[in-house]
Amino acid sequence: MISAEMYTKLAEIKVLALDVDGVMTDGTVTYIKGTGWTRTFSVKDGYGLKLLMKAGLVLGIISGGDSKSVRERAEILNIPHVYLGNENKVAPYNRIKEIEKVSDEQVAFVGDELFDIPVLEKVGFAATVPHAVYEVKSVVDYITREPGGAGAVREIADMIRYAHDGKTYNEYKEIYARTYPL
Repeated sequence: MISAEMYTKLAEIKVLALDVDGVMTDGTVTYIKGTGWTRTFSVKDGYGLKLLMKAGLVLGIISGGDSKSVRERAEILNIPHVYLGNENKVAPYNRIKEIEKVSDEQVAFVGDELFDIPVLEKVGFAATVPHAVYEVKSVVDYITREPGGAGAVREIADMIRYAHDGKTYNEYKEIYARTYPL
């Protein structure tokens, strides 16, 4: 659970950017004959992103990998900013900020790998998943309870949405405790 101070910062977030492998997916890449390499995405995460967009937030994907399945998922979810195939994530991050006219403090990013660190260190809210490498865990504001590809994105999306909806920190804590019991 995040602190009251960090929860207040979530109300300022205008853009949520996400890594894909290990965050939007569990990191598994599967080959299907006739289809090619693919990933599995969570419907729960996707709906959480749709709710964020309804709340007026802008979404982005910044991934070192590039695949048809990721492009199709981004299209299905209507994610406007999609940058794939480059481990240097700072340039696309800066491009999103420029296009959306936002500051670092108004961006949240979820990543799990070493090449995510330069962006995680810049944003107003940095998060990762439980199976991230130690170096990433040491620079983020929050580590999700749910694993990548199975609710981690929804967990972050809900936190941001609650802050934007004006739920108090105590209301958030109650919801969190019911949703993610120890």
